[in-house]
Amino acid sequence: MAAKGSRDKGSSELALFLDMLTAERGAARHTIDAYARDLSEFLAHLAAKGTAADATSDHLRTYLAALARKGLAPTSRARKLSSIRQFFRFLLAEGMRADDPSSAIDSPKLGRPLPKILSLAEVEMLLDTAQAACARSGKGVARRRALRLYALLETLYATGLRVSELIALPRAVLTADDQVLTIKGKGGRERLVPLNETARQAIGTHLDAVRADEAQGKRVSPWLFPSSGGQHLTRQRLGQELKALAIEAGIQPSHVSPHVLRHAFASHLLDRGADLRTVQQLLGHADISTTQIYTHVIEERLRRLVEQHHPLAQARLTRRG
Repeated sequence: MAAKGSRDKGSSELALFLDMLTAERGAARHTIDAYARDLSEFLAHLAAKGTAADATSDHLRTYLAALARKGLAPTSRARKLSSIRQFFRFLLAEGMRADDPSSAIDSPKLGRPLPKILSLAEVEMLLDTAQAACARSGKGVARRRALRLYALLETLYATGLRVSELIALPRAVLTADDQVLTIKGKGGRERLVPLNETARQAIGTHLDAVRADEAQGKRVSPWLFPSSGGQHLTRQRLGQELKALAIEAGIQPSHVSPHVLRHAFASHLLDRGADLRTVQQLLGHADISTTQIYTHVIEERLRRLVEQHHPLAQARLTRRG
Protein backbone atom coordinates (compact mmCIF):
# COMPACT_ATOMS: atom_id res chain seq x y z
CA MET A 1 0.00 0.00 0.00
CA ALA A 2 2.85 2.38 0.84
CA ALA A 3 4.37 1.90 -2.60
CA LYS A 4 1.02 2.58 -4.25
CA GLY A 5 0.56 5.71 -2.14
CA SER A 6 4.01 6.91 -3.15
CA ARG A 7 3.20 6.36 -6.82
CA ASP A 8 -0.11 8.21 -6.52
CA LYS A 9 1.50 11.18 -4.79
CA GLY A 10 4.36 11.23 -7.26
CA SER A 11 1.90 11.18 -10.17
CA SER A 12 -0.01 14.08 -8.62
CA GLU A 13 3.15 16.15 -8.20
CA LEU A 14 4.22 15.36 -11.74
CA ALA A 15 0.80 16.35 -13.11
CA LEU A 16 1.02 19.72 -11.33
CA PHE A 17 4.51 20.29 -12.72
CA LEU A 18 3.45 19.46 -16.28
CA ASP A 19 0.41 21.75 -15.92
CA MET A 20 2.76 24.56 -14.87
CA LEU A 21 4.96 23.99 -17.94
CA THR A 22 1.90 24.28 -20.15
CA ALA A 23 0.16 27.20 -18.45
CA GLU A 24 3.07 29.38 -17.31
CA ARG A 25 5.86 28.58 -19.75
CA GLY A 26 3.83 27.71 -22.80
CA ALA A 27 5.98 24.62 -23.39
CA ALA A 28 5.44 22.72 -26.64
CA ARG A 29 3.80 19.32 -26.66
CA HIS A 30 7.01 17.42 -27.42
CA THR A 31 8.74 19.25 -24.54
CA ILE A 32 5.97 18.26 -22.15
CA ASP A 33 6.20 14.66 -23.35
CA ALA A 34 9.97 14.60 -22.84
CA TYR A 35 9.67 15.90 -19.26
CA ALA A 36 6.87 13.38 -18.58
CA ARG A 37 9.01 10.45 -19.79
CA ASP A 38 12.12 11.47 -17.87
CA LEU A 39 10.31 12.20 -14.63
CA SER A 40 8.02 9.16 -14.77
CA GLU A 41 11.12 6.95 -15.02
CA PHE A 42 12.71 8.75 -12.08
CA LEU A 43 9.58 8.55 -9.92
CA ALA A 44 9.16 4.84 -10.73
CA HIS A 45 12.73 4.27 -9.52
CA LEU A 46 12.03 6.35 -6.43
CA ALA A 47 8.71 4.69 -5.53
CA ALA A 48 10.27 1.80 -3.60
CA LYS A 49 12.29 4.22 -1.47
CA GLY A 50 9.91 7.11 -0.89
CA THR A 51 8.43 10.08 -2.70
CA ALA A 52 9.66 13.21 -4.42
CA ALA A 53 8.68 15.12 -1.30
CA ASP A 54 11.23 13.28 0.85
CA ALA A 55 13.85 12.25 -1.75
CA THR A 56 17.47 12.96 -0.84
CA SER A 57 20.57 13.77 -2.86
CA ASP A 58 21.69 10.17 -2.32
CA HIS A 59 18.50 8.93 -4.00
CA LEU A 60 19.34 11.05 -7.04
CA ARG A 61 22.94 9.81 -7.12
CA THR A 62 21.74 6.22 -6.92
CA TYR A 63 19.38 6.80 -9.83
CA LEU A 64 22.05 8.44 -12.01
CA ALA A 65 24.49 5.64 -11.18
CA ALA A 66 21.87 3.10 -12.28
CA LEU A 67 21.49 4.93 -15.59
CA ALA A 68 25.26 4.89 -16.07
CA ARG A 69 25.41 1.14 -15.39
CA LYS A 70 22.78 0.64 -18.10
CA GLY A 71 25.14 2.34 -20.53
CA LEU A 72 23.16 5.57 -20.95
CA ALA A 73 25.34 8.24 -22.57
CA PRO A 74 26.49 11.20 -20.44
CA THR A 75 24.46 13.58 -22.62
CA SER A 76 21.29 11.57 -21.99
CA ARG A 77 21.98 11.40 -18.24
CA ALA A 78 22.59 15.15 -18.21
CA ARG A 79 19.25 15.74 -19.93
CA LYS A 80 17.41 13.57 -17.39
CA LEU A 81 19.14 15.36 -14.52
CA SER A 82 18.05 18.69 -16.00
CA SER A 83 14.43 17.51 -15.96
CA ILE A 84 14.81 16.41 -12.34
CA ARG A 85 16.32 19.76 -11.36
CA GLN A 86 13.39 21.64 -12.91
CA PHE A 87 10.96 19.36 -11.09
CA PHE A 88 12.52 19.85 -7.65
CA ARG A 89 12.80 23.61 -8.15
CA PHE A 90 9.07 23.61 -8.85
CA LEU A 91 8.34 21.60 -5.69
CA LEU A 92 10.48 24.01 -3.66
CA ALA A 93 8.78 27.07 -5.13
CA GLU A 94 5.33 25.59 -4.45
CA GLY A 95 6.15 24.78 -0.83
CA MET A 96 5.97 21.02 -1.38
CA ARG A 97 9.60 20.75 -0.25
CA ALA A 98 11.79 22.79 2.04
CA ASP A 99 14.94 22.16 -0.01
CA ASP A 100 16.20 21.11 -3.43
CA PRO A 101 18.16 17.81 -3.31
CA SER A 102 19.30 18.22 -6.92
CA SER A 103 21.34 21.33 -6.05
CA ALA A 104 24.08 19.13 -4.58
CA ILE A 105 24.35 16.92 -7.69
CA ASP A 106 27.07 17.53 -10.25
CA SER A 107 26.15 17.11 -13.90
CA PRO A 108 27.73 14.15 -15.71
CA LYS A 109 31.01 15.06 -17.38
CA LEU A 110 30.29 15.26 -21.08
CA GLY A 111 33.88 15.58 -22.27
CA ARG A 112 34.86 17.39 -25.41
CA PRO A 113 33.53 15.81 -28.60
CA LEU A 114 36.22 14.30 -30.79
CA PRO A 115 36.70 16.17 -34.04
CA LYS A 116 35.50 14.59 -37.25
CA ILE A 117 38.41 13.55 -39.42
CA LEU A 118 39.02 11.85 -42.73
CA SER A 119 41.34 8.89 -43.10
CA LEU A 120 44.52 9.30 -45.10
CA ALA A 121 42.98 7.16 -47.85
CA GLU A 122 39.92 9.43 -48.01
CA VAL A 123 42.06 12.57 -48.23
CA GLU A 124 44.13 10.98 -51.01
CA MET A 125 40.92 10.08 -52.83
CA LEU A 126 39.73 13.70 -52.62
CA LEU A 127 43.08 15.02 -53.88
CA ASP A 128 43.25 12.48 -56.70
CA THR A 129 39.69 13.28 -57.76
CA ALA A 130 40.37 17.03 -57.75
CA GLN A 131 43.57 16.54 -59.74
CA ALA A 132 41.80 14.31 -62.27
CA ALA A 133 39.11 16.97 -62.70
CA CYS A 134 41.84 19.44 -63.72
CA ALA A 135 43.13 17.05 -66.37
CA ARG A 136 39.74 16.52 -68.04
CA SER A 137 38.25 19.98 -67.60
CA GLY A 138 39.34 21.29 -71.00
CA LYS A 139 39.56 25.09 -71.22
CA GLY A 140 37.73 28.12 -69.96
CA VAL A 141 35.80 28.62 -66.73
CA ALA A 142 35.53 24.91 -65.88
CA ARG A 143 39.30 24.46 -66.01
CA ARG A 144 40.00 27.57 -63.93
CA ARG A 145 37.57 26.42 -61.24
CA ALA A 146 39.03 22.91 -61.22
CA LEU A 147 42.57 24.29 -60.87
CA ARG A 148 41.45 26.63 -58.08
CA LEU A 149 39.72 23.86 -56.13
CA TYR A 150 42.70 21.54 -56.45
CA ALA A 151 45.07 24.30 -55.28
CA LEU A 152 42.77 25.14 -52.37
CA LEU A 153 42.56 21.49 -51.34
CA GLU A 154 46.33 20.91 -51.53
CA THR A 155 46.98 24.12 -49.57
CA LEU A 156 44.39 23.31 -46.92
CA TYR A 157 45.70 19.81 -46.28
CA ALA A 158 49.33 20.98 -46.41
CA THR A 159 48.85 23.79 -43.87
CA GLY A 160 45.76 23.11 -41.74
CA LEU A 161 44.64 26.72 -42.15
CA ARG A 162 41.28 27.90 -40.90
CA VAL A 163 38.92 28.36 -43.83
CA SER A 164 38.73 32.10 -43.10
CA GLU A 165 42.54 32.28 -43.30
CA LEU A 166 42.71 30.21 -46.46
CA ILE A 167 40.21 32.11 -48.60
CA ALA A 168 41.58 35.50 -47.50
CA LEU A 169 45.19 34.76 -48.47
CA PRO A 170 46.55 37.67 -50.52
CA ARG A 171 48.48 36.88 -53.66
CA ALA A 172 51.42 38.74 -52.15
CA VAL A 173 51.75 36.06 -49.45
CA LEU A 174 54.04 34.13 -51.82
CA THR A 175 56.22 37.08 -52.85
CA ALA A 176 58.87 36.91 -50.11
CA ASP A 177 59.08 33.13 -49.79
CA ASP A 178 56.91 30.60 -51.60
CA GLN A 179 57.94 27.82 -49.19
CA VAL A 180 56.51 29.44 -46.05
CA LEU A 181 53.23 31.29 -45.58
CA THR A 182 52.97 34.10 -43.04
CA ILE A 183 49.46 33.81 -41.63
CA LYS A 184 47.67 36.43 -39.57
CA GLY A 185 45.25 34.45 -37.44
CA LYS A 186 42.83 35.10 -34.61
CA GLY A 187 43.62 38.10 -32.45
CA GLY A 188 46.05 39.39 -35.08
CA ARG A 189 48.65 36.77 -34.09
CA GLU A 190 51.08 35.87 -36.86
CA ARG A 191 52.55 32.43 -37.47
CA LEU A 192 54.67 30.75 -40.11
CA VAL A 193 53.28 27.71 -41.90
CA PRO A 194 55.42 25.66 -44.32
CA LEU A 195 54.05 24.90 -47.77
CA ASN A 196 55.01 21.60 -49.39
CA GLU A 197 56.11 21.17 -52.99
CA THR A 198 52.83 19.61 -54.16
CA ALA A 199 50.82 22.55 -52.84
CA ARG A 200 53.28 25.04 -54.37
CA GLN A 201 52.93 23.39 -57.77
CA ALA A 202 49.13 23.34 -57.55
CA ILE A 203 49.07 27.03 -56.59
CA GLY A 204 51.49 27.86 -59.39
CA THR A 205 49.34 26.17 -62.05
CA HIS A 206 46.24 27.87 -60.64
CA LEU A 207 47.95 31.30 -60.74
CA ASP A 208 49.13 30.73 -64.31
CA ALA A 209 45.47 30.36 -65.31
CA VAL A 210 44.49 33.45 -63.30
CA ARG A 211 47.24 35.55 -64.92
CA ALA A 212 46.27 34.32 -68.37
CA ASP A 213 42.75 35.63 -67.74
CA GLU A 214 44.12 38.93 -66.48
CA ALA A 215 46.26 39.25 -69.61
CA GLN A 216 43.03 38.97 -71.62
CA GLY A 217 41.58 41.97 -69.79
CA LYS A 218 39.98 40.36 -66.74
CA ARG A 219 40.13 42.39 -63.52
CA VAL A 220 43.35 41.88 -61.55
CA SER A 221 42.55 40.54 -58.09
CA PRO A 222 44.75 40.93 -55.01
CA TRP A 223 43.57 37.54 -53.67
CA LEU A 224 45.36 34.23 -54.07
CA PHE A 225 42.06 32.42 -54.72
CA PRO A 226 39.81 34.97 -56.44
CA SER A 227 36.18 34.46 -57.34
CA SER A 228 34.90 35.17 -60.83
CA GLY A 229 34.08 38.70 -59.70
CA GLY A 230 37.60 39.42 -58.45
CA GLN A 231 36.80 39.12 -54.74
CA HIS A 232 38.18 36.27 -52.68
CA LEU A 233 36.24 33.00 -52.77
CA THR A 234 33.60 32.75 -50.04
CA ARG A 235 33.65 30.02 -47.42
CA GLN A 236 30.15 28.98 -48.48
CA ARG A 237 31.26 28.50 -52.09
CA LEU A 238 34.31 26.50 -51.02
CA GLY A 239 32.10 24.31 -48.84
CA GLN A 240 29.74 23.67 -51.77
CA GLU A 241 32.60 22.74 -54.09
CA LEU A 242 34.07 20.35 -51.52
CA LYS A 243 30.70 18.62 -51.05
CA ALA A 244 30.40 18.15 -54.82
CA LEU A 245 33.97 16.81 -54.95
CA ALA A 246 33.21 14.38 -52.10
CA ILE A 247 30.25 12.97 -54.03
CA GLU A 248 32.44 12.53 -57.10
CA ALA A 249 35.09 10.80 -54.96
CA GLY A 250 32.52 8.43 -53.44
CA ILE A 251 32.79 9.92 -49.94
CA GLN A 252 29.78 10.89 -47.81
CA PRO A 253 29.51 14.68 -48.40
CA SER A 254 28.43 15.32 -44.81
CA HIS A 255 31.87 14.03 -43.76
CA VAL A 256 33.77 16.63 -45.80
CA SER A 257 34.28 20.31 -45.04
CA PRO A 258 37.23 22.72 -44.81
CA HIS A 259 37.23 22.29 -41.03
CA VAL A 260 37.29 18.50 -41.30
CA LEU A 261 40.38 18.78 -43.53
CA ARG A 262 42.01 21.02 -40.92
CA HIS A 263 41.35 18.27 -38.36
CA ALA A 264 42.75 15.68 -40.76
CA PHE A 265 45.94 17.72 -41.15
CA ALA A 266 46.47 17.83 -37.37
CA SER A 267 45.49 14.22 -36.69
CA HIS A 268 47.64 12.77 -39.47
CA LEU A 269 50.68 14.77 -38.30
CA LEU A 270 50.27 13.55 -34.73
CA ASP A 271 49.72 9.98 -35.87
CA ARG A 272 53.09 10.11 -37.62
CA GLY A 273 55.04 11.41 -34.67
CA ALA A 274 54.58 15.19 -34.53
CA ASP A 275 54.39 16.61 -31.01
CA LEU A 276 51.37 18.46 -29.68
CA ARG A 277 53.20 21.78 -29.22
CA THR A 278 54.27 21.88 -32.88
CA VAL A 279 50.74 21.13 -34.06
CA GLN A 280 49.45 23.87 -31.75
CA GLN A 281 51.76 26.38 -33.45
CA LEU A 282 50.83 25.23 -36.94
CA LEU A 283 47.10 25.44 -36.21
CA GLY A 284 47.45 28.85 -34.55
CA HIS A 285 45.86 27.83 -31.25
CA ALA A 286 46.55 30.40 -28.55
CA ASP A 287 46.20 27.77 -25.81
CA ILE A 288 47.45 24.20 -26.03
CA SER A 289 44.30 23.03 -24.24
CA THR A 290 42.47 23.63 -27.54
CA THR A 291 44.93 21.35 -29.34
CA GLN A 292 44.47 18.65 -26.70
CA ILE A 293 41.28 17.46 -28.41
CA TYR A 294 43.75 15.44 -30.52
CA THR A 295 45.34 13.59 -27.60
CA HIS A 296 43.32 10.49 -28.53
CA VAL A 297 45.50 10.27 -31.66
CA ILE A 298 48.70 10.34 -29.58
CA GLU A 299 47.30 7.76 -27.15
CA GLU A 300 46.43 5.41 -30.02
CA ARG A 301 49.89 5.85 -31.58
CA LEU A 302 51.58 5.11 -28.26
CA ARG A 303 49.42 2.04 -27.77
CA ARG A 304 50.46 0.72 -31.19
CA LEU A 305 54.13 1.44 -30.46
CA VAL A 306 53.98 -0.49 -27.19
CA GLU A 307 52.21 -3.43 -28.83
CA GLN A 308 54.75 -3.52 -31.66
CA HIS A 309 57.97 -2.97 -29.72
CA HIS A 310 57.48 -4.11 -26.11
CA PRO A 311 59.68 -7.20 -25.67
CA LEU A 312 56.97 -9.24 -23.95
CA ALA A 313 53.87 -8.07 -25.84
CA GLN A 314 54.06 -10.45 -28.80
CA ALA A 315 55.26 -13.38 -26.69
CA ARG A 316 52.29 -13.03 -24.34
CA LEU A 317 49.85 -12.70 -27.22
CA THR A 318 51.31 -15.87 -28.79
CA ARG A 319 50.92 -17.81 -25.55
CA ARG A 320 47.31 -16.65 -25.22
CA GLY A 321 46.62 -17.78 -28.77
